[in-house]
Amino acid sequence: MNLASQSGDSGEGQLLFANFNQDNTSLAVGTQSGYKFFSLSTVDKLEQIYECRGKRRSSWRPVQTQEEDEFKTRATSDTDEVCIVERLFSSSLVAIVSLKSPRKLKVCHFKKGTEICNYSYSNTILSVKLNRQRLVVCLEESLYIHNIRDMKVLHTIRETPPNPLGLCALSISNDNCYLAYPGSATIGEVQVFDTVNLRAANMIPAHDSPLAALAFDASGTKLATASEKGTVIRVFSIPEGQKLFEFRRGVKRCVTICSLAFSMDGLYLSASSNTETVHIFKLETQKEKPVEEPTTWGGYLGKVLMASTTYLPSQVTEMFTQGRAFATVRLPFCGHKNVCALAVIQKIPRLLVAAADGYLYMYNLDPQEGGECTLMKQHRLDGSVDPPSEILEQGTLERPLVAQTYSAAVTKGYSAEEQGAVGGTGLEEDINELRLDDDNEQPPLILETE
Repeated sequence: MNLASQSGDSGEGQLLFANFNQDNTSLAVGTQSGYKFFSLSTVDKLEQIYECRGKRRSSWRPVQTQEEDEFKTRATSDTDEVCIVERLFSSSLVAIVSLKSPRKLKVCHFKKGTEICNYSYSNTILSVKLNRQRLVVCLEESLYIHNIRDMKVLHTIRETPPNPLGLCALSISNDNCYLAYPGSATIGEVQVFDTVNLRAANMIPAHDSPLAALAFDASGTKLATASEKGTVIRVFSIPEGQKLFEFRRGVKRCVTICSLAFSMDGLYLSASSNTETVHIFKLETQKEKPVEEPTTWGGYLGKVLMASTTYLPSQVTEMFTQGRAFATVRLPFCGHKNVCALAVIQKIPRLLVAAADGYLYMYNLDPQEGGECTLMKQHRLDGSVDPPSEILEQGTLERPLVAQTYSAAVTKGYSAEEQGAVGGTGLEEDINELRLDDDNEQPPLILETE
């Protein structure tokens, strides 16, 4: 969620960016004064595990050794006004873009406080995506694909349709390492690109209107899409592009979709918008039931309506067959940009909403019954503490739930300079020391400022 383009009152703690990491175990926040990482291991507390503040000297030390007197000090004079900050899983690798240098990407080892490398591009960086193999930088009309092991530019996708919001999605799967981005500025075409073999994989005609949101599931085999109308959410198989599911978010009004997010097991999909409602859909195939003769007038009427869909216009027929929300969330605001995640925290499925109002909202999701989700806690994204906001008693929090896991032109390659990405020199030993395959590579850190 990049808020840098939105107007607002300036201040040291002004929120510029918020996003969850790839497995929804931590939250990254960019502000006017720097950036922070929060752990998402509990509901009751939003634990700050790292903070980097610009224009000051900062220090960190592992939580396990808080009583020790020795800890490193690093200069962080150019890390204020952070409009993009993306962390690779739970590692020390972080990609940073500042409003002061919107065309410059810095890749840092935040545990050591060192810069691994930096690249400058021909235009403003709109979004950055990471997985364990690739780092993708999205500009308005081009995409740069880097090898995350050495940060070298592997490929550039040039002359993409205008993409002013930097809309794209990168699968986190090593086996299905696909990139999705808009293939048109006027209709909802999705270009799917294989970032391992560096070739186009498919073009999916997803919607009639331009795209507004894209999201892969954790396996990289499903892609969720939404258009600017915001009424229908579709899920396609990847790389085949076959439509698997179609969900109706609403009928009465068109909205702006802010976020799409799968649960880690791919069974649930959340869709948030600029309205007060978040919809959660369940991705399950309806089993065919044996045909039974209706015994009531209502039953006869339903049978007639379903039979009549054969003769109705396709738009009307689709409304009868589209899935509806399995669960919903009523947010305490309307009109704020936000980003959502479906995570399991303390063995209970939760919906997390980080919003431009400066709060993280945590809701319980009942995986069997669905329905209205319950707000359990809200936390300030600046790290300060509000008065207690528990909605249910502690005994209710411990209620066991059965389901506890979420089991277009493509050009040839060029050199980094030819592709428009200049830079790349950095500390090779830092990138080699990063254990990118280890989710526990980085212990929690506490930053202190002088």
